[in-house]
Amino acid sequence: MSVDLAVQGLTVEYASGGYVARPVNGFDLTAGPGSLVLLLGPSGCGKTTILSCLAGVIRPTAGAVRVGDVDVAGLRGGALTDYRRHRVGIVFQAFNLVSSLTARENVMVPLRAAGVRARAARRRADELLADVGLAAQAGHKPGHLSGGQQQRVAIARALALDPQLVVADEPTAHLDHANVEVVLRLLRRLTDEGRIVVVSTHDERLVPLADQIVDLAPRAATVGGVAPGPVHLADGDVLFGEGDASDWVYVLASGTIVIDRALDGGGHDTLRVVEPGGWFGEMGPLFRLPRSARAVARGDTVVEPCTVDQFRRRVGVESVAALLTAPAVMAGR
Repeated sequence: MSVDLAVQGLTVEYASGGYVARPVNGFDLTAGPGSLVLLLGPSGCGKTTILSCLAGVIRPTAGAVRVGDVDVAGLRGGALTDYRRHRVGIVFQAFNLVSSLTARENVMVPLRAAGVRARAARRRADELLADVGLAAQAGHKPGHLSGGQQQRVAIARALALDPQLVVADEPTAHLDHANVEVVLRLLRRLTDEGRIVVVSTHDERLVPLADQIVDLAPRAATVGGVAPGPVHLADGDVLFGEGDASDWVYVLASGTIVIDRALDGGGHDTLRVVEPGGWFGEMGPLFRLPRSARAVARGDTVVEPCTVDQFRRRVGVESVAALLTAPAVMAGR
């Protein structure tokens, strides 16, 4: 049976070093049957966290995940176990194969856990391994398989119980060029029979495969673009929050900006107070990272957004490397 995927307002928070970390903040996604969705972005932008929520491995702090008529975030106990076994298949970045088992036995593991008899599980495993081009390697243990072959075993295992949703975390991360080509073809084939496949990656070679691309670190017009005019803020206005997508670097024209982070026990810890002439927010646009703190106005405040190029010229450095090591910039973080 084909299903739709709907994610609304997905937010994940956890405590980290006394602060509240929010790797995913208000994420939305919809996908129809037979879709291959690419979550594109660098390490640390929340890709794996989103996949873990889709797979029922992490329960979100807020928001909803629906796969067909199943409210994944609301599942508990046996219903959650049943969802993980039968409705979703997971392809791990590090393969996660059991080294003491053969390729066939690794694919049989979810089948046997679901109560499938040994003979039927073996037959299904052999069919799946043949589908991914590894019929001849069914009796080999992972240590005797290449990285690409291990990834194909992992894909076969994810399909063992014919799930409606498949999530794959950086499936090409450990593969050489030749093996990437094989895995790319397999990923596209996974959408057969109406499956939805969601792949997290920073590998832009996967872009041509996708029906839908979600850039988790959007390239706002921070390089070569035109910044908007001055932004006027009243006392208490939040310019950007922790976890927000980064857009501009800001120079403070007047007033005061407080940079702070949410504390695990409530409240906020002040990290820095920016005075007129100072700047802030450069790390996100430079490295396509989400905001790591909040910027709040104290009193009537005016900030001037800058593109990365404009900011670099303004502080008088030629390169990003020089920008990050300039004493004035170090103080301006």
